Amino acid sequence: MEKAVPDRMRAAAIDRFGGVDAFKVQSLSVPEIDRDEVLVRVEAVGVGVWDQWERQGAFFDLFRERHGFEPRFPYIVGFDGAGTIAAVGEAVQRFKVGDRVYADRHINPKGGFYAEYVAVKADFVAHIPGSLTVEQAGAMPVDAITALLGLDDVLGLEKGEALMVFGAGAVWGIWPCSWQNAWVFVCLRLPPVRMALRWRGGSAPILQ
Repeated sequence: MEKAVPDRMRAAAIDRFGGVDAFKVQSLSVPEIDRDEVLVRVEAVGVGVWDQWERQGAFFDLFRERHGFEPRFPYIVGFDGAGTIAAVGEAVQRFKVGDRVYADRHINPKGGFYAEYVAVKADFVAHIPGSLTVEQAGAMPVDAITALLGLDDVLGLEKGEALMVFGAGAVWGIWPCSWQNAWVFVCLRLPPVRMALRWRGGSAPILQ
């Protein structure tokens, strides 16, 4: 039986930009979705330094440039997360209520993932692979996108080329090593057990 969407939700929102003391658990309206959006019932949230920057107001100018108006309070931060589809817009074809999904939608005018529900454009949403837990999927989007942009936009890596990853024990270094059909050589210093955990599903040659 599908769970009804309530009118109100809890959210860790801010009424001003500032430090962690600006956070307050508030009762807010569940965001309405447009025809090209989905409503996600949040179960796991990614947490990164970008959330701190957003809370401090570092993206104020970018928000205004992207959306044409200034951020409004109460403001919900949170770049990425995962959960279950609670509602879909009429133009959405790829998802249905009950689907398990993860998403990245930073600087969202309808609020971020530090809430029980979040409205996200369907283009920024993907189904959770069966091999991942909801917690793993919720922590993945920003890190994986950052690594991919580094390979595509910065390095311009092309088919048939090889990549040497230094310090691959860090988050952004792990992702290139996990992609299939990628010629990746890894240079790192990790204890054998920790190294095995990081590459238990990969085949990247490792240089210690």
